[in-house]
Amino acid sequence: MATGFALANEDLLQNILSRLPALSFASAACVSKSWNKVCNRILSRPKLSSALSLSPSHHVAVEEVLNKVLSEPIRPHFAIACVGLQFNLTATHQLIAEKLGSRIPIITNAATGIIGRDAGTNELREVKWEILEEIGLDQGENNFLTDQLDYCGIVLVIGYVPGLKVDAIPLLRPKTEPRVTMVDKFLKDIRDYTASVSDCTSPDGIILFGDQRIDLKPILAEMDYGMHEETVIVGDASACFLFKSGDDSRIYDGNSYFFDAVALVFARDKSDAFKGEIKFHLALSIGVLPFGPKLKAVSVRIHNSDCSWLTARMEGYQEILDSEGLLEDINDQIDDEYPYLYIGVTHQRERSIGLQNSGSRSHLALYEVLGGSEEYFAVDGIGIKPGESFIFYHSDSDTASSSSGNAFEDISILKAANSTDHHCTSRGVKKEVLGGLIFSCCSRSESLAARGNVESLPLSNNFPGIPLAGVFCAGEIGRGGGSASLIRQEENAAEVCSMSSRCFLHHYSTVYLVMSYTPPLV
Repeated sequence: MATGFALANEDLLQNILSRLPALSFASAACVSKSWNKVCNRILSRPKLSSALSLSPSHHVAVEEVLNKVLSEPIRPHFAIACVGLQFNLTATHQLIAEKLGSRIPIITNAATGIIGRDAGTNELREVKWEILEEIGLDQGENNFLTDQLDYCGIVLVIGYVPGLKVDAIPLLRPKTEPRVTMVDKFLKDIRDYTASVSDCTSPDGIILFGDQRIDLKPILAEMDYGMHEETVIVGDASACFLFKSGDDSRIYDGNSYFFDAVALVFARDKSDAFKGEIKFHLALSIGVLPFGPKLKAVSVRIHNSDCSWLTARMEGYQEILDSEGLLEDINDQIDDEYPYLYIGVTHQRERSIGLQNSGSRSHLALYEVLGGSEEYFAVDGIGIKPGESFIFYHSDSDTASSSSGNAFEDISILKAANSTDHHCTSRGVKKEVLGGLIFSCCSRSESLAARGNVESLPLSNNFPGIPLAGVFCAGEIGRGGGSASLIRQEENAAEVCSMSSRCFLHHYSTVYLVMSYTPPLV
């Protein structure tokens, strides 16, 4: 039995070690068994750490965020960095990998805007860079048509998630067959990895980055068919990314494959003695509204392999619609000056992958309307079939503004009514909100930007001071049902853009991933 003097010394040692930066803390844990025991006690709970820098110097910005996220004890299990378009993606990725080590899965993504707390001032910032000209991005490099310095910045988030295993798994496309994306292998790799570390084949959560040149809608549909309803999937469908696996045995040959997407997979660790529970929660602020009658696709033609031309008629009528005239009428009726127009197609499919919840499953896919010519609508993406029903959706700044308040209320479910910090009570046990990630549409109205840090408010106002990081993108991924979803069931289908089905790839919206931790009952 330890004496009072020994306990006092141990408490003093814990006080000292808890003040060390992460790298010194890691060294201290190797000094002796007793020091290692104290270090394990300090890191007995999961932890997120994030930081943002807007320094115009690439090296200074990376150094600032790394120093900040590693300024306290943490053992990183994953890292995600989103960087401004002026920063070299490859150099940034290498600098982070060198600092964090070879066993940490890392994703580094080029962004048109970032959200986070300033590394120097801790001030919450939302920085959306206006894209004045089209910017071409080759995988791994940033090529510019402008020499402006406004695209400088980085936000970095790292996480310590005991009880979970994390790794980065890519969606491959062989360069010898560039039209064949290996979706089946992608799903199998995710299931195999999950099964190897867990007692099931469906992970708890996935943070997904899809290459901006790839239509991710069919990929997400396949993932939905193959994953349990509780698996939360969030991310950026318009990414330009680099990644590294945390497993040295997983080496992917960039000379043989294109990387169409990468999934950061979080799977329950069956071998870990950690008894608490980390959960992923999904919330959504939508920005599109449905309008008009239900229509039906009559004929569909694929054009240039990435868009569809279709004719349509109203349900119950045989006459083919004049698409060009209809689009003119629609634009005349919408209040927003430059609205984005979509058709929402309800796709149905029989599940056949052998999960417990088999049967028919439907989802809503939004296709941006590119224009019309006589009887044909032109939409971005393929996969629409003759006979499928759809209705029109349009972006709406008022809806985007009001739904931010809805997201705030949804996220507040995680907070006890009398809570004054980021803890809430569940079954007599305090549930801690660890932090969150934000994926927000870069095209949301400037009227929102005039209100300040509006996209981060649902998180930061509910849980002041929690670590958070976000990115502005052009295709916000958000999928999660059952207890994982914070979206209130009483909200009508129009507000959540789901009709009687579900939507995974959102537009003009903001997706929130909130991570919580519930300690074991004592």
